Amino acid sequence: MPKSLQKVQKHISKKRGAIEALHENSRDAKLLRRAGTRDDRVARVSAAMAKGRQSYVDRILYFQESIPEGTVSLSENDIPDLVARYINRSVPEIEQLQSERRKGRPPSKREEALLQRTEAENKEFKTGFWMPDLTEEDVVSALVRWNGNWSGLSPLKFIRLTKEGGKQASTFPPKGLS
Repeated sequence: MPKSLQKVQKHISKKRGAIEALHENSRDAKLLRRAGTRDDRVARVSAAMAKGRQSYVDRILYFQESIPEGTVSLSENDIPDLVARYINRSVPEIEQLQSERRKGRPPSKREEALLQRTEAENKEFKTGFWMPDLTEEDVVSALVRWNGNWSGLSPLKFIRLTKEGGKQASTFPPKGLS
């Protein structure tokens, strides 16, 4: 039985009566409504998943852009500095928003969102920051070739890096503190 709206419409249009001649409560009309509802639900779920994944894609894109040209791999000492730069990337904008705000006024929504994001990333860095393992040559070369898609991240090796310098292997996609 066809599931998507397009397939249902095609199936019904092949019948003797056209789609315009459907009765309100006919079987075909119910099929059309159900298929339309399903398409809407699938679109909402996939948009929500893409929105949830976008923060991880942006994170890895930042690391891809911050790898210097011709770098084979990064040292253990360079990676925490890179993560700290990533976490503090919005500090200038936060300071600008705070300076523009009049005395006694509440922070703007943008300022609150940036502060919350920075605080959440700092907490994650204390417990284990999820990122690609930039100490390995094959991961760095694969990251340089990465096209920006979520599905293109599966061959990369990921780690959890703590602020103290602890390094633990992780999985893709990130789940909890794996």
